[in-house]
Amino acid sequence: MINNGMKQTKKTLGKFILPFKPLTMSFQEINYYVDATKETKLQLLHGVTGSFRPGVLTALMGLSGAGKTTLMDVLCGRKTGGIIEGEIRINGYFKAQETFARISGYCEQTDIHSPHITVEESLIFSAWLRLPSEIDSNTRTNFVNGVLEIIELDGIKDAIVGLPGISGLSTEQRKRLTIAVELVSNPAIIFMDEPTSGLDARAAAIVIRAIKNISTTGRTVVCTIHQPGIDIFETFDEVVLMKSGKLIYSGILGKHSTAIIDYFEGISGIPSIKDNQNPATWMLQVSTMEMELGIDFSNLFKDSLMYGKNLEVSRELSIPKPDATDLNFPTHFAQNSWVQFKTCLWKKHLSYWRSPSYTMYRLIYITLLSITAAAVFWQKGTNLEKFAGMYSSWTHSFAQMTIEMPYSFTQAVIFMIIGYPATLYLNLILFTGFVIPGEQIPKWWIWLYYIMPSSWILNGLFTSQYGDIKKEIMIFDMGIIGFVVKG
Repeated sequence: MINNGMKQTKKTLGKFILPFKPLTMSFQEINYYVDATKETKLQLLHGVTGSFRPGVLTALMGLSGAGKTTLMDVLCGRKTGGIIEGEIRINGYFKAQETFARISGYCEQTDIHSPHITVEESLIFSAWLRLPSEIDSNTRTNFVNGVLEIIELDGIKDAIVGLPGISGLSTEQRKRLTIAVELVSNPAIIFMDEPTSGLDARAAAIVIRAIKNISTTGRTVVCTIHQPGIDIFETFDEVVLMKSGKLIYSGILGKHSTAIIDYFEGISGIPSIKDNQNPATWMLQVSTMEMELGIDFSNLFKDSLMYGKNLEVSRELSIPKPDATDLNFPTHFAQNSWVQFKTCLWKKHLSYWRSPSYTMYRLIYITLLSITAAAVFWQKGTNLEKFAGMYSSWTHSFAQMTIEMPYSFTQAVIFMIIGYPATLYLNLILFTGFVIPGEQIPKWWIWLYYIMPSSWILNGLFTSQYGDIKKEIMIFDMGIIGFVVKG
């Protein structure tokens, strides 16, 4: 359980109540650098300061490359490379990634789900592994049903998820499932990356309505969003607008977007918004007028009263309350290893059972392989084991198979524990000739390039498409492409 020293509040999900503690996130002077070359670094975030609060639905906005997703990933701890400077605090205490993962949810832009299980089973799997172990099965089931209701998936809870664009759920339903899978962990803070991406206006409105329902339960909800419609834009309570990794606005949206409109219209040279014009579109358009007007929106915002107020709020939230304590969990995972194993086995059993074609192909393959082996070795050595009258060929073969099982299993386990997570996937990325062309791989590693099956597949694709090209190809300003296909 969370050791917080503060009274936990109870918020309703559907018809069921499950306690959680509302949390604030404050951050000050966040800078983020990545390697541009061996000697220089590229700064993607420049002194970003702000806060996210319970019950407040915040939109992270900006044109492509503005840094909104980068900021969210830095705050969530999903940026494992580069250099991060600044302070990130949860309820006034420095954020620790191990505990933060237990009280937060992150909805990725790509909706990846197991295709052969149902909507309800997807939520049960997440809840089983992520809710605290002291929550009994009945409570967990009721909570899952509450989440299905608040995300409006209760009507299709028995539907198979299916494959995107082929079978099962629609794009909008899959998006809501992504949100629900995170929500059943009962997080206090939820981040969502482009939750309306790829959706039409009606589908986007349904998703945003579900997100607003989550926010009203007292959770801290932050979404990156790109050019929303008027109705969707005005669903948000606050907007954080970024450009080139800097803040150019952070504050309330106001009724009918009046607060943000008044701010930008107060800047000399900014054209007023037209009647019935989408304020989100207008805001993004005027944010591109720096060169034209000869101004710096970031500096203007830092000189504004709104920035001063935000800075004051962020500093207040960076100080723990007198009766508060830091987040603390007795174990790294919510469930022990045995429960994790049973849960994963349950899900995989359902996936295998509901994909008979996969099992059928495996059976056909082994049957054909057995027939081939039988035809090749038919009646070879039939009597060699019978002369001594000790055992039949069947018992000997069965004994040989049985004794091989523990040894083969042990070998496979050792390989999976040590070799698989450490090298296989990395090798597929680095030594197939896609990221690092074969001709540029160091000679002492080139042998990996030749034993990777995917490298031969990639070579065949390029040869079939560009085999007649005998010149070097220039790719924009990046220089000469790293591989040259010779016909």
